[in-house]
Amino acid sequence: MRDVKKFRRSFRYAYEGLKYALSTQQNMQFHFSVALLALIMAIGFKLPKAEILFILSAVTLVIVCELINTAVEKAVDLAMPDRHPLAKIAKDVAAAAVLVSAVFAAIVGMVVFYEPLDLLIRQAGTTESVLTPGLILTLVALVALIVIVAQTRFSDKRFRLRPSLLTAVSFAISTWIALLTANSLIALLGYGLSIQLTFVLYDKRSRQLPALVAGAVIGSAMTALAFYLILA
Repeated sequence: MRDVKKFRRSFRYAYEGLKYALSTQQNMQFHFSVALLALIMAIGFKLPKAEILFILSAVTLVIVCELINTAVEKAVDLAMPDRHPLAKIAKDVAAAAVLVSAVFAAIVGMVVFYEPLDLLIRQAGTTESVLTPGLILTLVALVALIVIVAQTRFSDKRFRLRPSLLTAVSFAISTWIALLTANSLIALLGYGLSIQLTFVLYDKRSRQLPALVAGAVIGSAMTALAFYLILA
C-alpha cells in the first residue's frame, strides 16, 4: 500500500511539473501546439505506423528536452540569483539541447510529410485556372479584414491573444503560392520567407509568439478553406 501511495505521489508531482511548464513557458506551449498539429496532419494523411512513431519520438524528445531546460533554468536561478559566467553556460547548454532536438524534429517532419504534401500541392496546382488574380487579392484582403476585426473584438485586457496581422497576411500569401504552384520547392521557399518574417517580428513584449502563431494559423487555414470551397 505504501508503494502505491508513493507512486501516486510521484505521478502527481510529475503532473504538476508538466502543468507548470505548460502554463508558464511559451516555448513549451509552442512545442505542444506543433506536436498536436503534426499528429493531426499524420492522421489526416493516413501515414503508416512507422512514420507516426518517428513523429511521436521526435516531438517527445523536444518536449523532454524543454522540460529539462526549464528545470535547469530554475535550479540555476535558485543557486545563483546573480549573474555568473558558469550559470550562463549551464543555461546556454540546456537551451542548446532543446535546439538540437527541435532541429531533429524539423528534419523528421520534412522527411515524413514531404511526399503527402507534395502530392497535395501538385493536385492543387492543376486547378489554378479557375482562380483570377483579382479574386486571390480579394481573399487575401478578406483575411486581413478578419484579423483586424478579431483584434478589435479581443482588444479587452481579459483577452491577451490577439492574432498578428502581418503573419496572417504573409502565411495567406505563402499558402496561395503553395496551392497555385505544382512545385513543392517553391512552396517551401514561400513558407520559409513567412517563417523568417515571424522570427523577425517576434518580441517578448509587443509581439509574443502565440499571437504570431495565431495569425499564421488563421492566414493559412482561411486560405486553404477558401481555395477548396471555391473549387468544390
